Amino acid sequence: MENIKCLLTNFPWDLLGFLLGLGALLWWLLSKFIGDRLRAHNAELQDRINYLEGELEACRKSKIDSVSKGLGISETTKVTSSKPKTVETTKTKMADTSSKKDDLKIVEGIGPKIEELCNNAGIFTFAQLAETQSKALKEILDAAGARFQMHDPQTWPKQAELARDGKFGELKAWQDELNKGKA
Repeated sequence: MENIKCLLTNFPWDLLGFLLGLGALLWWLLSKFIGDRLRAHNAELQDRINYLEGELEACRKSKIDSVSKGLGISETTKVTSSKPKTVETTKTKMADTSSKKDDLKIVEGIGPKIEELCNNAGIFTFAQLAETQSKALKEILDAAGARFQMHDPQTWPKQAELARDGKFGELKAWQDELNKGKA
């Protein structure tokens, strides 16, 4: 008991208080300095993300516009596709271009190499891709090796169907919801 009494009376409480105060001051300074740096870094990363999202959006828009121009579909045709006459016009234009190769890379999830695989399998147009079962597309990817096996072609026929029908607005809206071509 005397040891505890001696410890309490002879303990340097002022030194302990000073060290605790100094520690609290250092903690506050470091957290402020590091916190400011982290906030600045976070803002910088968010600006970079916003920039890249804008670039991606512009790339998608130019890709869809280039396909629309290549197919001979004007902006008014795309906008007024609910009218029967316009739909016939679009289908007629699509039928005229069916002998040509379509840019299958418009379909989200298909890049240059996968487009080449599709072409090697005899799939050159949106119509052909729309008519191909996703199981058959998966077999094409699996046969190409491990590099392509990770891709999921479930949405590709539906995307190709929208592109075939000239519904690029709907296609773009749906692609914005997709994650690398996956639902």
